[in-house]
Amino acid sequence: MWSSPRIQFRSYRKEDFSFLFGMLSDSEMMTYIGDGGVKTKQEALAFLHWIHTHEESDPDLGLKVLVEKESERIGHAGLVPQQVDGKEEVEIGYWIINEFQGRGYAREYRDEERYISLIQPDNTASVKIACSIGMQRSKRLLMNEGEVDVYMITIK
Repeated sequence: MWSSPRIQFRSYRKEDFSFLFGMLSDSEMMTYIGDGGVKTKQEALAFLHWIHTHEESDPDLGLKVLVEKESERIGHAGLVPQQVDGKEEVEIGYWIINEFQGRGYAREYRDEERYISLIQPDNTASVKIACSIGMQRSKRLLMNEGEVDVYMITIK
């Protein structure tokens, strides 16, 4: 499993469900995720199934639990396949719980040659993180959840 000096990425386990549900039921966390609404336990179970489905098709894909080595679970992140303008792209997605935001964890994950982030226009914190790792806004799209900006980077 991938790790950095401060964090470890690992697959979701059964005992992580309450952590995941805590993120999905936090209205502040969910403001810029999907339609912005919190999720029920049933919806959280469906989301966990979606996470495992990606991982089963390719162990490198899907959202992984982020564990701060000196502390606890701090969020999740990973590579998620997306369709953008009819083309298959790989999005780097990350959710960091409030008490751990602003510590630079999202910048520690860079292992693809090219990746994107789909960011809702008002999500200034995620825009700041995307720009700090060298991503640039390439276009605005209308997706299921509404308007999103596509930020992109190619690493050589």
